[in-house]
Amino acid sequence: MKAVVIYESLTGNTRYVAERVADGLAEAGVGVTVCPAVEVDLQALSEADLVYVGSWTDGIFVVGQRPGRAGRIKNLPAMRGKRVVAYCTYALNPGGTVGKIASMVRWLGGDVVGEVAVHRKRMDDGARDLVDLGLGRVRAAAS
Repeated sequence: MKAVVIYESLTGNTRYVAERVADGLAEAGVGVTVCPAVEVDLQALSEADLVYVGSWTDGIFVVGQRPGRAGRIKNLPAMRGKRVVAYCTYALNPGGTVGKIASMVRWLGGDVVGEVAVHRKRMDDGARDLVDLGLGRVRAAAS
């Protein structure tokens, strides 16, 4: 199995989660590539069985939350037929951020198999949850 973890990060939190997801996938025997949203490895994406797409939460503290630099997520390459887990990182309230990422991925043709919001104080736990969710969904589809 092969995976790609794509992230958009401002402070480094979303990149940190992406790297921990990659570590967890590698420990599970998955070949994994990690890329910022502006430098997607097209070959790795074309070969991937599983894709993670993550961004940070932007907006006012309790209203108007959205993916940070959403235009970069919207401009990702097509993901037709790819199983995708959408995730966001947040400090106070993610609002509908992860759902908005999922909608953008669906527009790109991705099959969203999970959505996870990761609090900045639970990044390691959140990364493990993301790994377990993605691998579980891909394995369930294969059986």
